[in-house]
Amino acid sequence: MLKLWHPAVFQGSLNKSGYYEGWYYKNVGPDEKAAYEVIPGISIPKNRDKAHAFVQFLDAREGRSYYFRYPIDEFRADEKAFDIEIGRSRFSLNRVRLDIDQDGTAIKADLVYGNVRSWPVSLLSPGAMGWYGLLPMMECYHDVLSFNSSIEGHFEINGVKQDFTGGKGYMEKDWGTSMPSSWIWMQTNHFGDSDVSLFGSIADIPWIGRHFIGYLFGLLLDGSLYRFTTYTGAKVRGLKIDGSRIAFSLEDRKYRLEIRGERAGGGTPLMAPKIGDMSVRIDENLESVIHVALHEKKGRGLLFTGAGKNAGLEYVGDMSRLMDGLASC
Repeated sequence: MLKLWHPAVFQGSLNKSGYYEGWYYKNVGPDEKAAYEVIPGISIPKNRDKAHAFVQFLDAREGRSYYFRYPIDEFRADEKAFDIEIGRSRFSLNRVRLDIDQDGTAIKADLVYGNVRSWPVSLLSPGAMGWYGLLPMMECYHDVLSFNSSIEGHFEINGVKQDFTGGKGYMEKDWGTSMPSSWIWMQTNHFGDSDVSLFGSIADIPWIGRHFIGYLFGLLLDGSLYRFTTYTGAKVRGLKIDGSRIAFSLEDRKYRLEIRGERAGGGTPLMAPKIGDMSVRIDENLESVIHVALHEKKGRGLLFTGAGKNAGLEYVGDMSRLMDGLASC
């Protein structure tokens, strides 16, 4: 139970079935010409013969992705700290070491992350999901592990070494049984020279035979985290999706956050879970742009405006269900 207040730590058990858990590292090089996603995790379907550990690797600029599979007994996790091993690779909050050689592809990396700042944790709010994170039987749990990390280190892909020192990192994770049937997800921490970082998601959430539209948005600005979420009482206003474009605002008593995004064309396939089985394909890219403007409703007015590059922006499932659900709130 205490692990709930340490969401980066492995939350599951290898004895479960219909379960998955995955950690997501986004890495953008100092000149922004290279962008790699690394996703270690476990997949334990109800058919336990298919249970395995994995490392997904996505080269966002070249449009290539790899799914490296490992026997479940090659997954090892510390019970008290975020420290996991899959094969010869190791992952933690402050460091990633890759040593992969499968099917003619060799990927090595040694990355150290600095300035790690996670979504705050408190007694009644164990991370990004707030008190929803304390509810049992949720389909999917989520947390933000680092909004805007510095990177020191390198990748080496098939013998070609790339220095990522001076680049930017971002980390999050999911665990549970399945991803939602419909969701919007966005993230960017490339607002010029500033340390601004935006994360957000809107999803159709099933729970005990019912559905509701849940949303989590966090804007890290000047060291302060502005939260707009279902559990803080914020509201999503005017959600519109027109092809690749999206626009809406979020409001609470004090602030209004306006968001406009344009999803880059194409995408690179990643695998996502369904009842623990990594069988759902989604398309991911890191070339979208998200414009944000934060207003204080009384007092200082406009606090920040900017465009975030190298953004992830996903629309998955039935968007009309999300828009209709928000309109009825």
